[in-house]
Formats: sequence, structure tokens, C-alpha cells
Amino acid sequence: MADNIVYVNLEEGKNRVMNNLKLYIKLLSKFKTGTTPDNLFTALDAGDYEKARTEAHTIKGLAANLALTELFKQALDVETLLKAGSVDAAARENFKTCFADTITEIDKVIAQHG
Repeated sequence: MADNIVYVNLEEGKNRVMNNLKLYIKLLSKFKTGTTPDNLFTALDAGDYEKARTEAHTIKGLAANLALTELFKQALDVETLLKAGSVDAAARENFKTCFADTITEIDKVIAQHG
């Protein structure tokens, strides 16, 4: 993972829940266990771009609310591409890698602060 990429902006995330670190960690845990890109990729594979766009939009919103900075950017990119009518293999792979890296960072934050 590159040093300049922010996967979990801990300070911003805490600010969004009135500096309640325990709540923020709980929300990160819930995201980790309850959110996957599987529905997005299934919809893409089936050619259901509307459903894929909805899935990307949902992940984008969750990422924004939890200050998952890079995942927000990647989800926004995928959503934008879907609105235009296609997602290339590179964008798909970038999103998949970013999602996995975000989960890894969430694990580190939970281990350190949970």
C-alpha cells in the first residue's frame, strides 16, 4: 500500500461521530462484516449496470460516512463509469484492490483502538 493513500481517515471518522472512538470502531467493524463488493461484481458480470451503479453508490456513501477516503474515490470512479455505460477491467481491478486494502486498514485500526 502506498504511503500517500488514505484508506481510513481516523480523525475525520471520529469527528463524524462526535469523537466517539468506540462508536467509530463499532461502525468500522459493521462495515467490515456487512459490506462486500460481491453484489457489484455479480451485477457487472450479468450486465445489470443499474444494479451495479446502485451497489457502487451504496459503497460510496458508506465509505464517505466512515471517512474511508480511497474507497470513496474508487467507488465514485466506478459509479461515474457505470453512468457512462461501461467499467473497464482496470477500474474494476482498482476497486477490488482498494476494497481489500481498506479492509486490511480497518483491521489495523480495530486492532489498535478496538
